[in-house]
Amino acid sequence: MRATPESRSFRAIGVAGLLVCCTVLGLAGTDLVLPAVPGLPESLGGTIAQAQFVLATFAAGTGIGLLLFGELGSFVDHRRMLASSLLAYGLLSAAAATATSLELLIALRFLQGVAASCAAVVTPGMVRALFDEQGALRALGALGSIESLAPAIAPIIGVWLLSSYGWSASFWVTAVLAVLLSVLVLLSKRYIPAVPGNPSRMGYWLLIRNPVFQRYALSQGFSLGSLLAFVFAMPTVYVVAFGGDIKQFIVMQLLGISTYIVAANLSSRLVRRFGAERTIYAGSILALLGSIAMLSYGFLGGREPWVIWLLFLPFNMGFGFRGPPGFYCSLQASDGDDARASALVILYVMLITAAATALISPFVASGLWPAALAASVLGGMSLLILPLLPSLPES
Repeated sequence: MRATPESRSFRAIGVAGLLVCCTVLGLAGTDLVLPAVPGLPESLGGTIAQAQFVLATFAAGTGIGLLLFGELGSFVDHRRMLASSLLAYGLLSAAAATATSLELLIALRFLQGVAASCAAVVTPGMVRALFDEQGALRALGALGSIESLAPAIAPIIGVWLLSSYGWSASFWVTAVLAVLLSVLVLLSKRYIPAVPGNPSRMGYWLLIRNPVFQRYALSQGFSLGSLLAFVFAMPTVYVVAFGGDIKQFIVMQLLGISTYIVAANLSSRLVRRFGAERTIYAGSILALLGSIAMLSYGFLGGREPWVIWLLFLPFNMGFGFRGPPGFYCSLQASDGDDARASALVILYVMLITAAATALISPFVASGLWPAALAASVLGGMSLLILPLLPSLPES
């Protein structure tokens, strides 16, 4: 029996939904675990500073994995690579759930991050190949919207799992879902497009030597790294430094993500009216002002949750304005090597986030100021790079 256009359309939507789930589960590897971080020393021993490395090593592993899978994707079938990485992610998550020390968990988290990164590399191309041009744009837009909601929703689920079943529950849930998705990808292999890779002897070297690409990629990396380093620190700040409740962090995340989504949807209008460069500059300045205001409040000893929530809004709004055009310009500057350019941008984000999280880990229980200081320094770097390196020609 031949498939009708309607059945092919429904099948494409179903496959796209499966691929979105693979990507979201990789992203949730950090956000599901965030609520459990402040209590890990009590459960596994170690210190609060070591607990922050549970987040830092996952981010570092993700960055390394992006490069690894970006290169492997030139030679290995993307569908097989995705299924294998999901299986590895599931097994590593199960191992993490049974860890008996914080040091072992930190090591497993690095490997988890490597395995979790594959979906972010291969699924956008697969989703795009499922549809015609207009359908692909809608599907990729939906993928981006769902991905942006993950940091808001996953911590809420993480809080429930933590309070009901303990710190290891989020790892067990991740393990089961990753293995299940791996099986579903294999069963759906005939319906998932075989997207060809882009072999290149020069690989990432051409992008590293490209100053225009580096301008946008590094600025994007420092900007999003500023936001993520702050977010990674805040569960410990609320629970340990302030003696508060993890729900205060959840509220902050919900407000921040909502603000980001609104700003990101307005970004294209700002670009049409003022141009990409002005929008990137304006968003960078707004985000930096938000982090500096947070730093000032922290130095004054401030700890009121509602004030932090309020100051967090311009921080997210600034990145929402500058994030989409910044990422788009980095792809434009890559001379057609979109996959490696995307992987390299996310690599910068993850390595900068990991480094900042590690550097402030000894001080994160001191209050708001260490997280806000890291955010301000990284935000300043994001803005400083823009006039130092050449930009794309104005159209």
